[in-house]
Amino acid sequence: MCGIVGYVGPRPALEVLIPGLRRLEYRGYDSAGIVVAAPGGLRVLKTPGKIQRLEERVRAEWMGTSAAGSQCGIAHTRWATHGPPTEVNAHPHTDHCGRLAIVHNGIIENYADLKRQLEARGHVFTSQTDTEVLAHLIGVLAEENDVLSAICAALRQVEGTLGVAVVHADHPDRIWVVRRGSPIVLGMGDSETIVASDAAAIVAHTNRVIYLDDDDVAIVTAGSIDVRTAQNVPVSRQVAQLDWDVHTAEKSGYEHFMLKEIFEQPEALRNAMRGRLDPATGSAKLGGLAMDPREIAQVRRVVLVACGTSLHAGMVGRLYFEDLADLPTSVEQAAEFRYRNPILSPHDLVVAISQSGETADTLAAVREARQKGAALAGICNVVGSTIARETGRGVYLHAGPEIGVASTKAFTCQVVVLLLIALKFARCRRLCREEGERIGEAIASTPDLVARVLERNDRIAAVAEKYAAARDVFFIGRGHLYPVALEGALKLKEISYAHAEGYHAAELKHGPIALLEPSVPVVALALDVPGRDKMIGNIQECRARHAPVIALATDGDSTIASMVEDVIWLPPCSPLVAPIPAAVALQLLAYHVARVRGCEIDQPRNLAKSVTVE
Repeated sequence: MCGIVGYVGPRPALEVLIPGLRRLEYRGYDSAGIVVAAPGGLRVLKTPGKIQRLEERVRAEWMGTSAAGSQCGIAHTRWATHGPPTEVNAHPHTDHCGRLAIVHNGIIENYADLKRQLEARGHVFTSQTDTEVLAHLIGVLAEENDVLSAICAALRQVEGTLGVAVVHADHPDRIWVVRRGSPIVLGMGDSETIVASDAAAIVAHTNRVIYLDDDDVAIVTAGSIDVRTAQNVPVSRQVAQLDWDVHTAEKSGYEHFMLKEIFEQPEALRNAMRGRLDPATGSAKLGGLAMDPREIAQVRRVVLVACGTSLHAGMVGRLYFEDLADLPTSVEQAAEFRYRNPILSPHDLVVAISQSGETADTLAAVREARQKGAALAGICNVVGSTIARETGRGVYLHAGPEIGVASTKAFTCQVVVLLLIALKFARCRRLCREEGERIGEAIASTPDLVARVLERNDRIAAVAEKYAAARDVFFIGRGHLYPVALEGALKLKEISYAHAEGYHAAELKHGPIALLEPSVPVVALALDVPGRDKMIGNIQECRARHAPVIALATDGDSTIASMVEDVIWLPPCSPLVAPIPAAVALQLLAYHVARVRGCEIDQPRNLAKSVTVE
């Protein structure tokens, strides 16, 4: 959730740190701070609110001083957990003597016990944060050891999730970084090194990176990266190449990143399926899955674990595995899965779905599944992410960076990748080649289907403006479109702050129908796919309660048009891929409602892009 940037090299650190923080704004934050190693000691500035406020203070207080020329520093954007977003709670935090400063992503679970121990030794804390406790702990240990040894000793006492960067006044040429459950990536530039919690802060400077593993500690200088274990044993980590450049993380003329990413979906879908459809066999080629037909045929059950938007994609995927591959499939909310005692066997395949590949609950579910002996695979968008590494096999989305907090292109690419995997599994079991070819043709059509939906942006914007003042909105769907109704409601509530709920259409009469009235619009996913006739009855139920209905309908469906207030028309398509154009239409609807309401679309309140803590 929070963001870390660090720099050591020949340039003034501020030239990298402030722009780096800006590239991490999309992750969500409520305060920001910076520390540099300057002659005479550490210099710290921090402030609640936006990065612009921090930048204004830097200009006012540091320009023309030695701090402005410092070539080593770390910076942070905080999303409040322990203590409100105030200046004193913002990072960086210093130790008891002000010689050491740290920034920290994550949560220290036993900080209260550690704090009591330190207070008994006379330490006074100025903030409410768990991070200040860690700063004091490392500072105490550094009095009798070198900084590296002190950090390693602190790791043996600390419980929880850590992504940490440390600077020390006595060593103004280096940064120490720690990763335990919260991502850290190191960018290797030309005689300079950039530390970050996200590659977005690095890509403007280099595409050569090292991803740290859990319990790695690295000593970073301008020209070297020395990675060690928490036991202070040297280890080697592979250098990877970022597969996107700085321009892909810019708005490119769009008003918001979310709108840009919605319009990138035709190309994102092409990238997600490029080279993966095999018309000759009516199947899919998924080398990263690393499973031959015999291994696939031995799978007896698929378990999809995910959270949020990825969970909705998994719900669509469950239908693909069951309908096409005749495989019993369950979809598990990862936070529930990790804390119960799931029944798994070596013939079960657990597939972890996560845009970032760092979602804390989903990663914990992966580790629980491994402990139970199940086979593992991942579906991620970020190459080199933790889930991708720990599952050891899977399929990358190749959707490109997603900067907007509300996921758009990752969702549609997750759906198409799940369909590709299900097709491959089906062809290794009972599905004939001819049917596989037809499914492959439907998959190949998705970029053009989405492009046709995007052509209707103005019409969707007009519908959004008509209903933008609604305080409550229902979304209803059936079959493959039921998860899309859930996703549509999630998008609307995420960025417009309207209260929105998604329901299976049949559930209306089991309680929610009591809430329908003229001020509560209902978005009905009524495409010409199986379940449409039942959906007509559900629409009539809504109309009987005088609730206005907005229908997603297939071009030319006069029956649906005659019974609703407004229609968002979608092109005809196979029921298997219908969730993709339907989701794009609902993304546009949510976007335009939020725009009319004047909401901060790319950085909605209280939300973060990557949920790396519980």
